[in-house]
Amino acid sequence: MSMKWWTAYSSTSKRNAIQRRSRKSAGAIAALALSMAITGCSLLPSEPEEEDLSAITLPKISEKPHYAVETKTLETTAQGSGRVMSTQEQQLYFTLEGKRVKKIYIQSGDKVEAGQTIAELDVDDLKKSLNKESLAFKRSELDMKKLLREKDTMDAIEFETQMLNFEESRQALVDKQEEINKAVLTAPFAGTIVSVAVQEGDQIKAYDTISVIANPSSLVIAAELSKDDLERVAVGMEVRVDINNSGQLVGKIKQLPIPSTENNQNGGNKVQSLNDFLLVQVDKLPKTVLRGTPLSVAVIVNRKENATVIPLAALRTIGARTYVQVVEEDGSKREVDVEVGQQTSTDAEILNGLTPGQKVVGR
Repeated sequence: MSMKWWTAYSSTSKRNAIQRRSRKSAGAIAALALSMAITGCSLLPSEPEEEDLSAITLPKISEKPHYAVETKTLETTAQGSGRVMSTQEQQLYFTLEGKRVKKIYIQSGDKVEAGQTIAELDVDDLKKSLNKESLAFKRSELDMKKLLREKDTMDAIEFETQMLNFEESRQALVDKQEEINKAVLTAPFAGTIVSVAVQEGDQIKAYDTISVIANPSSLVIAAELSKDDLERVAVGMEVRVDINNSGQLVGKIKQLPIPSTENNQNGGNKVQSLNDFLLVQVDKLPKTVLRGTPLSVAVIVNRKENATVIPLAALRTIGARTYVQVVEEDGSKREVDVEVGQQTSTDAEILNGLTPGQKVVGR
């Protein structure tokens, strides 16, 4: 009896122990599964947060500019540039051909007096020849004195022949001396040496420019315009002159360029003269202005007071049609054909189609 009870009790206890172990194992497995789930979540990459786009404003489509129709003085000008030149300005040159420059006595910027030596050519060969011929002529003079004493005993034709030979010899000496004198170049008037075009030892040609002299106290505004602009201007037109560091002056066209019919003998190195420029007359030049000072000019070709104008940027063309887009009070736009007058680099005159105060649309 006691053995059976123990066995039964032992079986029951064993089953209870197994059940307890099973429950512990199940709890451990559940705890392990939960731990792995939590750990697994931490190992996965975090999801990106949504970007807040509420602060970003989309770009607006740019509106075309509006311009007011206005009135103002409209001028059409012809632009040019130039420099201050002297009214008394001269190119200096030799008339001898094929000689070399022996000595230059001046340099650019020097002030010289009238008659002062500028340069000298090497004519030693002419001088030696003149000395030799002068000695021979002195012997001829002695022979002539003897001839004159014997005139009455000589044949008249023979006497006249010898007299002519004597005079030819005398003239040859005079001509050679004049050639030698031409080898010295002097200043024709008091002034300033503007430029020197040769160096000592250079071989020169007759009438090649050696130097340029100018009178600095007699100045004039000289400018150059394009060929097309020259056809639009005339003597007497108003001119605005901007001289570097001396402000703006107002004058009138005094002289237009004079076309030259002479061939350029200097191989393309022609020195310009006043005849090559448009000359402008002003009341008085500032004392600070010197010969050679650069300047710009604007010749007033056309001027209109109280002209109705719009910017060129608002003018539209299709074929032969010229029109603008007018902005109405309600903001709408309509096309209006216009008649255009003179134009500048920035503005267009409207003869018909618009009135001051309206607004037009730019391109």
